[in-house]
Amino acid sequence: MRILGKKSRAWLVVCFLFACGGCASTKPDRVVLLPNKDGSPSAVVLKTATGEQVIDQPYAAADVSQNGSITPSKESPESVHARYGTALAALPKRAASYIVYYDKAKVVITPESQAVVDKMKADLKARSVPEIVIIGHTDRVGRVEYNDTLSLERAKEMRDILIATGISPNLITISGRGEREPAVKTEDEVPEPKNRRVEISVR
Repeated sequence: MRILGKKSRAWLVVCFLFACGGCASTKPDRVVLLPNKDGSPSAVVLKTATGEQVIDQPYAAADVSQNGSITPSKESPESVHARYGTALAALPKRAASYIVYYDKAKVVITPESQAVVDKMKADLKARSVPEIVIIGHTDRVGRVEYNDTLSLERAKEMRDILIATGISPNLITISGRGEREPAVKTEDEVPEPKNRRVEISVR
């Protein structure tokens, strides 16, 4: 059986785990698609020698027999918890992303973004060994070399904030992309608040 995923790698991990639950027996493998945490759509394509099935609704499922036949099925939040609660609890937490914005030409977090920082720090307490990638960005005001340095300084400042909460420096990777990857494309020397940011990815 081939599982071809779209939108979210997390669903492939869960589906693979569920499918392997029946590998040692003659029972059909079951694949269950769980909802994305943020509500965005996801889908999995099951492909065997005898057929293909798309699963694109939360808690939709499919049973795959030893001969490759696919039978659509359906789970519920309650049945997933009852059947797979132990397995789900053992999985790593889903990846999370945060965006923190900065004042113009400064390494100063905007007041509005402080709430994001506070939430991120609280979320990290639930992760025993997180892997964190921090990428700093700027708008296109100023010289390229200056913005490269500024973006890295913003990333360093965010790293220091996380280290102060108890995160090991060995778990954090930082980089500065300057003005090269704008969230909003602008002409040169145009100030854009959404480009003055740090992106933090946690998994």
